[in-house]
Amino acid sequence: MSWDFFVPVCVGDLVKTGGTNQYVVQDVVSPKQLPSLINRFKAALRGQGPLCILEHFDTGYSVLQHCKSVDMVVKEDTLELLVQVVSGLSVSLPAFLLSTSFSAQDRKEQLNAVKMGVFLLCKLTENLESDSNRQSIVTAPSKGGKKGKAPGEGRLQWDSERETVLLALIQLFQLDIRSLWSLSLVDEEFISCVTCCCYKLLENPTISHVKSKPSRDAIIHLLGVLIKKYNHLLGASVKVIQLLQHFEQLGSVCAQAVSVWSTEYGVKAVVGEVIREIGQKSREELAREGSGVKAFSSFLSELSTIVPDVMIPNVSVLITHLEGESPSMRVAVCEVLGEILVRVLSGDGLDESGKADRDRFMDTIQEHLHDTNSHVRARVLQVYARVVNSKALPLCRYSEVMGLAVGRLMDKSINVVKSAIQLLAAFIAHNPYSCKLSSADLKKPLEKETAKLKEMTEKLQGQAPVAVIRASELWAAMEPELLVTARAVLEPSSEREEEEEEEEEREEEVQEDQDDRATALQIAQFLRVNKYRNAVRLCVRAHSLFPESPLFSSLAHVSTETVMETLALLFKGPDVDTSEQPQSLPPTPQKEGAQEGEREGAEGELKKQEMLVQYLRDTESFSLQVEKAIAVINTMLYWKTTTVVQEAVEFCVTVCEFSVANSLTGVRKMLPLVWSTDAAIKDAVVQAYRRLYLNPQGDSTRAKAQTLVDSLSELMVDAPLGTVQCLEEIVQEFFSGGSVLQSTVVQVLWERFTGKREASGLHRRAAVLLLGMAARAEKEVVLSNLDTLCSVALGEKVTEDFLLARDTVITISSITDHVRQSKGAPFRLPQDHQLFSCLTQAVAEGVVMTDPHWQSFMEQAVRLLYFLSESPDQLCSRLLQRSARLLLDQIAEGGETNKDVGQLQGGSQDSQEDQGEQVSCVSLAQLLSLSGSVAFWQVSHLERSVSAELRRRRGEREEREEKGSSSKTKQAANESAVEEELGLMGASAEDTEAELIRKICETELLAEEGLLCVFLPLLVKVCSFPGRYSHPQLTTAACLALSQYMMISPSVCEEHVRLLFTVLERSSLPVVRANAIIALGDLTVRFPNILEPWTQNLYARLSDENPSVRQTAVTVLTQLVLKDVLKVKGQVSEVAALLLDPETHIASLALNFFNELASKDNAIYNLLPDIISRLSDPERGMNEVDFHTIMKQLFSYITKERQTESLVEKLCQRFRTAKTERQWCDLAMSLSLLAMCERGLKRLQECWECYSDKLTEPGVFQPLLSITAKLRRGAKPLLRAQVEEFEKRLTAVHTRGLENVESPEMEESRREGGDNTISRTPLPARGRGRTKRGQSKPSVSSHNDDSEFVTPKPSRKSSRKAVIIFSSDEEEEEEEDAVMAESETPKVTTPIGRASRRTRLRH
Repeated sequence: MSWDFFVPVCVGDLVKTGGTNQYVVQDVVSPKQLPSLINRFKAALRGQGPLCILEHFDTGYSVLQHCKSVDMVVKEDTLELLVQVVSGLSVSLPAFLLSTSFSAQDRKEQLNAVKMGVFLLCKLTENLESDSNRQSIVTAPSKGGKKGKAPGEGRLQWDSERETVLLALIQLFQLDIRSLWSLSLVDEEFISCVTCCCYKLLENPTISHVKSKPSRDAIIHLLGVLIKKYNHLLGASVKVIQLLQHFEQLGSVCAQAVSVWSTEYGVKAVVGEVIREIGQKSREELAREGSGVKAFSSFLSELSTIVPDVMIPNVSVLITHLEGESPSMRVAVCEVLGEILVRVLSGDGLDESGKADRDRFMDTIQEHLHDTNSHVRARVLQVYARVVNSKALPLCRYSEVMGLAVGRLMDKSINVVKSAIQLLAAFIAHNPYSCKLSSADLKKPLEKETAKLKEMTEKLQGQAPVAVIRASELWAAMEPELLVTARAVLEPSSEREEEEEEEEEREEEVQEDQDDRATALQIAQFLRVNKYRNAVRLCVRAHSLFPESPLFSSLAHVSTETVMETLALLFKGPDVDTSEQPQSLPPTPQKEGAQEGEREGAEGELKKQEMLVQYLRDTESFSLQVEKAIAVINTMLYWKTTTVVQEAVEFCVTVCEFSVANSLTGVRKMLPLVWSTDAAIKDAVVQAYRRLYLNPQGDSTRAKAQTLVDSLSELMVDAPLGTVQCLEEIVQEFFSGGSVLQSTVVQVLWERFTGKREASGLHRRAAVLLLGMAARAEKEVVLSNLDTLCSVALGEKVTEDFLLARDTVITISSITDHVRQSKGAPFRLPQDHQLFSCLTQAVAEGVVMTDPHWQSFMEQAVRLLYFLSESPDQLCSRLLQRSARLLLDQIAEGGETNKDVGQLQGGSQDSQEDQGEQVSCVSLAQLLSLSGSVAFWQVSHLERSVSAELRRRRGEREEREEKGSSSKTKQAANESAVEEELGLMGASAEDTEAELIRKICETELLAEEGLLCVFLPLLVKVCSFPGRYSHPQLTTAACLALSQYMMISPSVCEEHVRLLFTVLERSSLPVVRANAIIALGDLTVRFPNILEPWTQNLYARLSDENPSVRQTAVTVLTQLVLKDVLKVKGQVSEVAALLLDPETHIASLALNFFNELASKDNAIYNLLPDIISRLSDPERGMNEVDFHTIMKQLFSYITKERQTESLVEKLCQRFRTAKTERQWCDLAMSLSLLAMCERGLKRLQECWECYSDKLTEPGVFQPLLSITAKLRRGAKPLLRAQVEEFEKRLTAVHTRGLENVESPEMEESRREGGDNTISRTPLPARGRGRTKRGQSKPSVSSHNDDSEFVTPKPSRKSSRKAVIIFSSDEEEEEEEDAVMAESETPKVTTPIGRASRRTRLRH
């Protein structure tokens, strides 16, 4: 073979004449000839093997050239042949490469075959990939959901063949084919041919899908082989960057590829190359759209999760992007740091360098908790949550990061708030402190341990400090110098002899009164102060002074050795083995160090105590931060964002599981959310309570049931009625679910209620209420145990615990609620049932008692009588008689104290009878309450139960009649159909029944022979004379009972409504006024026509001096207004004033009122002018700051341009009726609060005459000037010019006055306009009233044809017709009537009606 094959840069280059010995394609055949040539190729492959590609290369090349026009079968056959060629080469080459006897010609044949086969296979693969992508776009499903053609006819199943091609290439390149090239230098074009094919396949949009995983893995491994063996590292790094820039979906794919190359193929340098390329991207380039920043960020995040350790050396390159403008890159870098902290720089085994890196990374992440981009802040919080969940956050940073997370709860971004809640929940779930986080419980242990630490510190400081250096160590340090000194002393010179004599004289003086022990101490002291010469001389002298002393016995023969031994003995003490002389030795440093062990032990205990105190302090600080977070998150439970509410619910559950202080508050607060219309929120609350209370832990079923009952009982103790009702929904779902614990829980509840298990009164009440909740799911739980309930709670001891009796009655009522939902006959108990006898006896006996809980029991008992008794009216009649008789008996027993009720109703009594009067007043109050409850439930019984029963019986009767009358005439059927179509079927019968019920209420309930009418005069008298009947309970009961009587009929209500309103206004008891408001609200719903004239009196209670009365008033009025029972009028200004109530709860109720009112179309818009007039009234005396605050809130509801425009005109017209400067200022300030638009500015200019004469006042000028400042921001040039002109006009009038500014303008306008009339004319001389009318009309009419009024061009006649005739004559006449009819000083300034005469006369 004389030629060589060179891989061309372009496919078409092979047909051109090349260089010397370069292969050139000789014949490119037509598509029609290709099938026969491919068959020859197949035969040659079977006969010659893979080297046949050398002869049939032109056939494959022809397929490439005609790839767009050739049939798919030809491409498929060619691909199959080329895969066989490459696979055959992979099989034959290993043996060829191992042989050492192949010639240069054989090597050239093998090399050309490899090049040709790989070249054709890669190029054909690229073409097929392009065709597949193109066809997938064409056959993609449309928006309508219709799918395109199935890829069947003539189309290659490319997804399955792609993997085969890649595996064949991998098999070939895993061989060491580099030896086929001279000097093993593989052609760069050959490698590029393969890599370009791989990168082309990676550009497939579906390559990241799960179904493409085999192909994706094959491409990555093929590129890995090329990088490792064929020097493709730099090219791969550059190509990865290019792919990320142009294909955002390849972020995770490229990250997977780079991780595989660095781990499985050991090319870790590729990570550094790619990250370095990303790090060198300029901030400006990354800030541009389409720069691949999203792909870069996803690549970095994904790569950090796979190989975080490999990324550590390259982090410094990425840190620079934290200062860039791209939020995605900042997020990616923070996530990279977070993964490194979790996976690499965590644990206690870090060296100093690792700890420094960890702290630096922590500081970097922490800085971006305050990033300007909310997405970055949210993701950083999520990174921290992952760090905390992985327990990788150092303990010293807990407090700081926790505080930052609490601060992020106030963030404006919802996503940041959610992430902050998740982080705080992670802190609590993985806290290293304690499983019980309560600052209150930690306070006492902390104080105790702190006091103990202080005591230990003081005790240790009281001891003298002792050197820690041992005596032996000191001796070893001084021994060389001491030895030299001893030798010098023992061998003295002549000079030293003189010194010795002098020293001996001094020593003799010192030693005259010393013994051997004192001398030894003196020698040791010389040694301590480095007086070695004195110590040696004294030691030698001591032997002569104390020859028999064991301390100096070794000096019998004086030498350097014996002196050193003696000195060592005196300084260090005896050796361990010498135990015969320990007591005779002087105290040395060794003996002084005997206390060293005790001292070290004390210091160790002190350190332990310090650590304990610090632990308790950190735990308390952590608990306080958690409690602070709870207070904030509890307010988020009622946000409008569902996801935030879900996170808040999850957080409340977490803190409750860790027993954090006040955690139960959040759990109870989220309970009403079970009624939420949002299914996600409701499900989250139900799951939360199921997790906290309905999935107990225990070894047995009994233990689990006991735990469940205890948890629910604790939740219900002292819980308000609303909480119990919400909890009922969750418990009912538990009992409806058929849990295995259900029967055991019911058994435990019965045991606790009956007293078989010892329990407190609160827990017994909780148990019976829980039984009632279970009865709503299965009524037999209570129905089959009515006797037990009566005997335990309503028996002889009922008067001892009316609360237990009340809760028992509520539980029994649950079976009636269950039955009332059915359509069958109502469930009633016989008249002589034990339950009724127990109830009537308990109620009657309680009338003459002074138990404060009897009232609530009585109300529930009367309610139950009307729900379950067959003849409740008879039962209650006898109950009233019996109660009255017991009261009379009690009075009779009192003797002269209270002779009868009539005497009680009479005049004054002696002061000595005060105690008896008080007792009778309480009893009388309870009797009146009983009569009121009976009257109320009697009406309810008639209108609900009796009416429903009449309808049911009528329905059954009609059904029987329909079944009985089988034949009906066609005419009758047609008439019935017409009646049914018109809605008349059964209407007459229902009207008859309603009239019957109404007649009974009107005539029979308060008939003279009835028992209810007996109490009505007494009620009226007690309410009419509060001074005479001043007992608070009696007055309260009488007023409430009177209101219940008024519910009976319109005549009773109309007769006593004035009395009830008098009580409302004049009663000195807040509870009476509050009850009266609630009662009048109910009466307004029942008899709206009777109560409508008294609406003003209801609104007056909004300014009551008592907070509870104001709260009740705003609650009742909110319900009446929002349910359209009351018409919204100007009195709503009283509700607006409550926005600044000192009681925050009342202010929040007022805010909620306006929030709900704003949902009604134009409600607040219609009310605003009247509210402004009433609040700015001088008689009210509201200060400017409060007025501004209220108006700012109310104007926030005005969002439509049309409303703004209309309000501008209305408020400008109010300047005419305003009489004080303060009112002018309030109106101007209100105008400045509007979201002014171009149309609003135009209307403001049109109403110039209304306020121009007030502009000299700074309080009017400054707000109007602020309007121009707002309009100027972002205004278009035309609007900006108008705004500037208007601002100049405002400033000119303010500084020079209206007279000095307008006259020149008027003259100029007249000169420019000639004789034409303009709508803005000076005030006519007919009078002030005409001026007002003339000013308002053009502003209203300008909506239709503004041009006629401003610049009338057609003719003066038409202009005069439009301006003068249309807006003068009838206006003039109406104005005279309006002036005569209106008062000169109205109490409430209202806008002057412009529409018609009828509107003014109606007012």
